[in-house]
Amino acid sequence: MPDTARAFWVAAPGRGEIRDEPLPEPGPGDMVVQAAFSGVSRGTEALVFGGHVPPSEWDRMRAPFQSGDFPAPVKYGYCSVGRVEQGPQDLQGRYVFVLYPHQTRYIVPASVAHPLPDGVPPARAVLAANLETAINGVWDARPHVGDRVTVIGAGTVGCLVAWLVSRIPGCEVELVDINPHRAAVARALGVPFAEPGSATRDADIVIHASGAPAGLSLALELAGVEATIVEMSWFGDRTASLPLGGAFHARRLTITSSQVGRVAPMQRARWDTRRRMQLALSMLRDPVLDTLITGESAFDALPAVMADLATASGDTLCHRIRYA
Repeated sequence: MPDTARAFWVAAPGRGEIRDEPLPEPGPGDMVVQAAFSGVSRGTEALVFGGHVPPSEWDRMRAPFQSGDFPAPVKYGYCSVGRVEQGPQDLQGRYVFVLYPHQTRYIVPASVAHPLPDGVPPARAVLAANLETAINGVWDARPHVGDRVTVIGAGTVGCLVAWLVSRIPGCEVELVDINPHRAAVARALGVPFAEPGSATRDADIVIHASGAPAGLSLALELAGVEATIVEMSWFGDRTASLPLGGAFHARRLTITSSQVGRVAPMQRARWDTRRRMQLALSMLRDPVLDTLITGESAFDALPAVMADLATASGDTLCHRIRYA
């Protein structure tokens, strides 16, 4: 068995490269995984690729198996699906999801791998990390039966949030985005769509996931009296300016943050990150979620692909990387 692999690194802000990666000898509790697919978590990985992680967040933003340090060189990513070549007897030959960067083969403790449930194809499982983030965001938002919920930003996470909330009986969900092409994606997910100018006002909950300060300003306009705005976007080293001099105080609005690194407070007593990930994987049985995978490239093309994804707006949601 070869003792090297190939991995994608951000060599410098805005420039990626494929490097040979030495593999250590597996320990008694380890497994060897041959990557089949990985996903580009476009929002966060674009910020990492561009060198936009602020120094204050260099430690908190480390991915579980990151190598190197911000801003670069750094090996970063967390959406890998592969087949177990060597490891515990009950896992050999099975496909697993691992929070690992883009790499052809890797060795991890068996305890960190999540076996794919029956009925979840490996190619779709690259959405697991995004769906886990969406689940945590919905937990932070705490929608109730019959609530009017607006989701701003029809990226991968925003679409998943809208899809989850739409499954709550009686909830009226609207997905809002400046890109009219996202209407087709919303329609496939069974979620009403609106552009900002026609979005419904007086929402009970607004969940912001556009990654743009203008989207958060729009959330203030759409929120009803004493409504909660859940901020799921991460702006990196960018500053978001908000018009808090308008009706923000008179309407007694609340802005709260959501971040997947910690389980939402209302669930934390009973849930840990492993249970949350297992829930996300089980929900990937629905084939409608294939709608969110809008492109695929070979692993060797990743440096050029990442450069394109980091700079172009386009219609890309989740971009999948193929290893064979």
